[in-house]
Amino acid sequence: MADPFPYRLYLVISAADCAGRDFVHVAEQAVLGGVDVVQLREKHAMPDEFLGKAERLQAMLQQYEVPLIINDNLDVAMHSNAFGIHVGRSDCSPAHIRSVWATCRSLGYSIEQLDQLQTEDARLSDCLGISPVFKTPTKTDTVTEWGLDGIRTIRERTDKPLVAIGGINAENAGDVIRAGADCIAVVSAICQAPDPQQAAREIRTQIDRALYSAGGGYSAGNQPPAVY
Repeated sequence: MADPFPYRLYLVISAADCAGRDFVHVAEQAVLGGVDVVQLREKHAMPDEFLGKAERLQAMLQQYEVPLIINDNLDVAMHSNAFGIHVGRSDCSPAHIRSVWATCRSLGYSIEQLDQLQTEDARLSDCLGISPVFKTPTKTDTVTEWGLDGIRTIRERTDKPLVAIGGINAENAGDVIRAGADCIAVVSAICQAPDPQQAAREIRTQIDRALYSAGGGYSAGNQPPAVY
């Protein structure tokens, strides 16, 4: 059976995250380094500006067949023909999204407290964002710092794909995967890096090595570590 969420390195990006560089260029370099899904997060952009950025990013990502996820803006997600959307507990609910966007191919939902796992929102979601694993200045409106033990606890309680985000880089990505995450989401470690492509490659290598050691081999969604 096909993997419902075959992605391993997930870039979360906004124009403000990219140290003055064009965010589409940064995203493209990250894709070349091993990112296989990209989420556009523009919390403070006006709707038209957000949509314009989404369409620019989508045009680039389609060249590489990399899916675009929109953060917490259903209108932008639908009008940009995004692959999916990611929301938190205070955003538009997964139930509403399912009711109005039948062609949504990926619906992510952020888990900040264990009791969220038992909700209808979690049940209706395709993947769960574990946020944050470690505290980070790019995500200040969260409740729990999960740590590796938190990932293990959540992994024991759900079989949904887990996307871990928050303070993750090449040094700890392997540990996060071994704790039970299926995918690593990154902001600063790629967007702020002098060489986003190299930064993505280093993180992807650690992810793939951890998956290889855990599974005893490589699968279609878990390719051999890059050689560089």
